[in-house]
Amino acid sequence: MTDEAISPQNLQRALAYAVTPSNNDVASFIAAVPFADEKTATMFLEGASNIDEAISQYFDNPDRYSHTKEETKRSQAPKRPHTNAVIDAGYLRARDEQDMQNSLQNLQRAHGIYNDDIEPEHDYDYPCGCDIHEYKKKKMGRLGVQEAWSRAVMYPGETYYHDCYQNNFGRNPYRSRVVSPFRSWIRSSHLKPNAQYYTRAVQQTIQLNPDLNAQAQAYIDAKEPSFDIWAVNQEPTNGGPPSEQDSITAPLTTSNPQNPKRSRFSRFKMAIVSGLTPRSATPKSAADQIQELRDAILDEEDDRWPDPEWRQIVATYQEKLGISTKVTYLRNHQPIQYLHLLRAGYFEAIPVAWANQNSNPLNSISMLRLGGEEERSVGTRMKPDRIFEMNMARARMATAVPPPPAYYSPNDTCHLQHTSGDYSRQVMPPPFRLFGRPEVSTDNTMILLDVSESMNFDPVRPNYDQCLITGYSRSTQPKNKDVAKAITRRFTDAMANHDHNFQGYQLITFSSKASYIGVINHENFTSMWRNIRIGGGTRVMTATYHPVYGWQAGMETPTLGLLLLLDGEATDMDEFELELLGLSWVHVTIFLIGVDGCPHHHRHANELQRISEVNHHISFVDAQGNTPERFVTHELLKRHLGYDVSMAEFEELEQLPGYAP
Repeated sequence: MTDEAISPQNLQRALAYAVTPSNNDVASFIAAVPFADEKTATMFLEGASNIDEAISQYFDNPDRYSHTKEETKRSQAPKRPHTNAVIDAGYLRARDEQDMQNSLQNLQRAHGIYNDDIEPEHDYDYPCGCDIHEYKKKKMGRLGVQEAWSRAVMYPGETYYHDCYQNNFGRNPYRSRVVSPFRSWIRSSHLKPNAQYYTRAVQQTIQLNPDLNAQAQAYIDAKEPSFDIWAVNQEPTNGGPPSEQDSITAPLTTSNPQNPKRSRFSRFKMAIVSGLTPRSATPKSAADQIQELRDAILDEEDDRWPDPEWRQIVATYQEKLGISTKVTYLRNHQPIQYLHLLRAGYFEAIPVAWANQNSNPLNSISMLRLGGEEERSVGTRMKPDRIFEMNMARARMATAVPPPPAYYSPNDTCHLQHTSGDYSRQVMPPPFRLFGRPEVSTDNTMILLDVSESMNFDPVRPNYDQCLITGYSRSTQPKNKDVAKAITRRFTDAMANHDHNFQGYQLITFSSKASYIGVINHENFTSMWRNIRIGGGTRVMTATYHPVYGWQAGMETPTLGLLLLLDGEATDMDEFELELLGLSWVHVTIFLIGVDGCPHHHRHANELQRISEVNHHISFVDAQGNTPERFVTHELLKRHLGYDVSMAEFEELEQLPGYAP
């Protein structure tokens, strides 16, 4: 089961509520200052800690933000949107991407196929008007879109092929070197996947992938210049190939405020698809192609990052992810590959516009390995294969033990709903380690709650025969939404006692969109939980909005302590990870709710655990089945507050807010 709510775009939408003044505050400001407009009210509210301070600042200096308004006006002026072959192909593909995904999922559901990578097959190939052949016909009609996308994102040396074998016979290596997951000699209205054959198909695919990738990588590596293209003259003085001694300019990095002035012989951006000319070519021809490569890179950088502020955002993002050294290396030593990844958006934060686009480069280009010294600090890696992931998930699941008896509570949801007499076995979180500083009074706490459909599903676990899912079994545990509600109540009550903030904490829900519920506290919790509404949020920090990358922290932005409650598995987990890593001003504590004995939960938990281990502003706790809520709350508080909360202090924090223990 997948959960599309977990996406960087939905996270951006939800965080927007943390940096936007509420409609009520704006209205109150205008009521006190009738000659101020909404823009003026918003700017003064964003620059103050409360509405009274904002009004005072206005009367002290009404023109305080006049320059800011002019800069905002200029920044909002319409600009020609940047585009390239990858962006254009992405928009083309996105037109019917969701429709194709829905068609496949409906077809799989209709034919009892639960592995998302298996497409139903008929027992004969000629069209018969059944739903399987109707889907195949629809897929064939989309080959032009898929080919245009593939041509845009492929490295030089890669081959375009598909599994619609008409007009493609023999070109798809997976058809000839990977066994079918179906036993084709069993005659029926449609074929059933076979566990043995499917497992073998997965294994063969895993073995074939690195071979094909290595061939393509070797091809493009051989195409790369053997010299530094940023340290050579356009016309070599010695009559031979350009050399490092023919220096005209220093290497450019994204941290430079502006590009140096240069002549542009062309804006020929696709010249490198066919690679550089062989070394036997004339020096002038080689120099021309080097110039075209340099111009293509510089033009793309100019268009993507048009001003110093833009470049600083990109440089900061690369630094936070720990990839700046690798990006510089690619630019200086592998410029063809650098240009390819640059066009695909790999070196910058995920654009907010992708929130409404059903396909993008990160979904289809293999994740770049950013290694070397930085790998040990940020933990970047190649994504593990499916079988290895499942083996790790099963190994993690096997380490589950009964939770500590000291945390027993008769008020836990599983006991109130009588789903089970005992708690489910839990994987114990690693011992708490202190990173950075504990929470301080200037920090802010906000709660983000996943409210996608899976939160309300009856919990089920997949049944496996080797790698093949054969169906699902009901789990005797509360629905995830009920556990999330209980944990949120316990957490906010404890936080109120810790911060002496009895007004409460902001609650944002997100699924296909983000909705501001309001400030929840012990007194209004039940009614607020029951009545979800869309509204403006209260400002909690000063930040600026970038037209492409969304909210950016300012110099005086306080830390946002974010409790993120999730269930399920994201279809775009890699993007979600990149977005979290770039939010250095947000300390995220993730609580993952799962089904008892579900390998998918533990596969997702392994990924989140790995992220938290190498990125100190991200913490992670999970629970499965019948959950010991006091235990979970204690672990969440340790990570959210940033210090090892003792059992005695935790028991004090558990008291009802506003009452002495």
